[in-house]
Parts: sequence; C-alpha cells; structure tokens
Amino acid sequence: MGRRNVRFPHRSNGDTRRPSFSEKSDTPAVSEYEKKKATFITRTIWTFVMIAGFFSAIFSGHIYLIAIVTAIQIISFKEVIAIANVPSKDRNLRFTKSLNWYFLATTMYFLYGESVIYYFKHILLVDKVLLPFATHHRFLSFMLYVMGFVFFVATLQKGHYRFQFTQFAWTHMALYLIVVQAHFIMNNIFEGMIWFFLPASLVITNDIFAYVCGITFGRTQLIKLSPKKTVEGFIGAWVCTIIFGYFMGNILMRYKYFICPVTDLGSSVLTGLECTPNPVFIAKTYTLPDWPLLPKTIEVASMQLHILVFASFASLIAPFGGFFASGLKRTFKIKDFGESIPGHGGITDRMDCQFIMGFFAFMYYHSFIAVYKASVGDVIESAINGLTPEEQYEVVRGLGKYLYNQGIVSENILECLNGDLLRR
Repeated sequence: MGRRNVRFPHRSNGDTRRPSFSEKSDTPAVSEYEKKKATFITRTIWTFVMIAGFFSAIFSGHIYLIAIVTAIQIISFKEVIAIANVPSKDRNLRFTKSLNWYFLATTMYFLYGESVIYYFKHILLVDKVLLPFATHHRFLSFMLYVMGFVFFVATLQKGHYRFQFTQFAWTHMALYLIVVQAHFIMNNIFEGMIWFFLPASLVITNDIFAYVCGITFGRTQLIKLSPKKTVEGFIGAWVCTIIFGYFMGNILMRYKYFICPVTDLGSSVLTGLECTPNPVFIAKTYTLPDWPLLPKTIEVASMQLHILVFASFASLIAPFGGFFASGLKRTFKIKDFGESIPGHGGITDRMDCQFIMGFFAFMYYHSFIAVYKASVGDVIESAINGLTPEEQYEVVRGLGKYLYNQGIVSENILECLNGDLLRR
C-alpha cells in the first residue's frame, strides 16, 4: 500500500515518455525570458513616448506644459489615495471618495487662482466679471474648504470613525506632498521655461547616471530602503549631473523662449518671447591672477554658479524623495503606485523626486535669483484697492499728461482724458 502511485524517473509507462529534468527546467526559463523581454520592450517604447511628449509640450507652449502638470497632479493624487488599504466593511461608505475629490478640487482652485491672479492680474482686475473673483479669491477658497470640512464632520458614522479620520488625514497628506508641491512647479513655468526644464532634466539625468555608475563600479549599499542604490553610483551621478547641468544651462541661457517669464499663454517656440533678461543670465568679466597658462580674464554668468547648487540638490537631496516613496510602498506592500504608464508603474513612481526638486527650484529662485520690481498688474491692483475713483481718475490724467510730454500720445487723447473720461 505504501508504494502505490510511486513513480521512478527512469521507468516508462508504455509509449508515454516523461520529460527529463533539463526539459522541465527549460520551459519556465524561456517564459521568464520572454516576460522580461516584453517588459523591456514596453518600457523602452513608453520611455520614448514620454520623452517625445515632454519635448512636444515644451516647444508647443506654456499652456500645454501647464496642462500636463495638472494631469500629473490629478493622477498622482488618485494613485496615492488608492494605495491605502480599505477594509471591506468601509468600502461602500458614502461620500468618502467624493470628499477626497472635493478637497482636491478646492485646493487646486485656491492654488491655481493664486498663480493666475499673481501673474495675470493686469488682465483679471480690469475685467468686470472676473474682478470680484480675483479680489475675493482667498475668502471664496476658504469658504469652499470650510463647506467640505463641515460636510465631513456631519457625515461621521458610528463604528467608522477611525476609518473616516484616517482617510481625512491621508487625503490632506496627499494634497500637501503632491498638489501643493506640483503647484510650485507650475509657478516655475510662469517664471520662465528654464526654471522648469533645467530642474526636471537634472533629476532625470541624475537617475540615469546613478544607475549607470552603480552597475559599473558600485559596491557599497547606500540605503536599505533601496538595496540597489550604491554610494559609488550616488557620488558618480552627482559629478555627472554637475557636468550635464553646466552644458545644458549654457545652451538654455541663449534663448529668450526659455529665460523670459510668461506674458502670453498662447506663446510657443515659433512665436518666441521678448523680455529684458534677468541679470543672472548676463556674463560678467572677471580678472584672474597673472599666473602662467591661465587667461587674464574670464566671462562667467551668475547662472553658471547657481547651476552647481541645482545639480547638487538634484543629486544629493532629491533622491530622498524617491527613498521616501520606496518606504511608503514597502509600508503598504506594493511594487508600484499604479499602472498609469505601461512598463514604468504609476505617474507617482516617475515623479517622486520631481516634486521636491520643483519645490526647491521655486524657493531658490525667489530667494536668490528673482528681480522684484513693480509690474503693470501690481500698479493696477494698488490703484483699484487703495484709491478712490476720483484718485484713480487723477492717476490716469497724470499718466496721460506724462505720455503726451514724452510724445507717446497725441493732443486729442490728452484732451479726451482731461475732459470726458470721468462721467458723473
């Protein structure tokens, strides 16, 4: 009885031949190879698709790039919200998902409104319909958020408190880590294409060289969250990123389309942009010590020094955004945040370092590079909010007289301003 159903590998049963050990092991090996090959092909194709889409948006104009950043915000928010394990008894709880999207819409309305008002106030503040929304934007945004907060408290259900408050906290964490930081990336686009393109390309370049240097001479593990990251790859990528940033920055500084702030959302690489370049892009001549083999003078733009800071942050700090994402995925025992990009995982998997890099670029630009001066929008805003209609009329008359004395406007226009402008 004990030997029933026992088979020996060297015995045959009639004409049926059992596969050998090598034959059995070949089949899964081939299928695994084919699987990796298909994944590699898919990943490569979509890499070129993303690169083509990225450059197409940059050359098509700022509005297309803003649309892409908006889509990335929404998809990344969806992916991060979705990874939280939802207990089965809470899965069909009413209004939970609706509140998540409501808070996203409210946050985006506030942030996008702030940007549009800041950069295009000279258009919004002179429009009769848009003026109330522009002047009361922050109050409207606050009231929209308060309505969502009140609705959340009113819909709390006994037995689900822990789940509902966890979702509330998780939603706000996602809003801060994704939507708020992506908002600053959008502001970088308004300030000039270079402040978006250069930081983004530095992060991508650093990631590529970290992989290349790691597999070439990497030996020492860098951090346990990412076992494949090595100290040698980390340092090697830093050096390579600085070199890339220096040459890329020198190329971008030559074109006003990249260095000029946005004044018209309909502009593209074909229409171009015109502006007075920021002094940071203008080379200055420096005298060197009279040493052998050295030139007497050298021309260096301040931007070339700032690029060292950008490249260093992209190499030494921004990767920790990826490590943070890796820790988050390990916490929830998932491989990727989603499947938005075939072969690459989710949008968040590709943008984890970009968010913190874009945030840094915005803060650094406004702290050390931006030139603050009165704009047309600032003057109009001050006149509308700080002057009475009579005082605004006097400002217009004074400007009209100044422009007439400069020979910019005709005498007929000056008479019109002095006589019939104010209707009582």
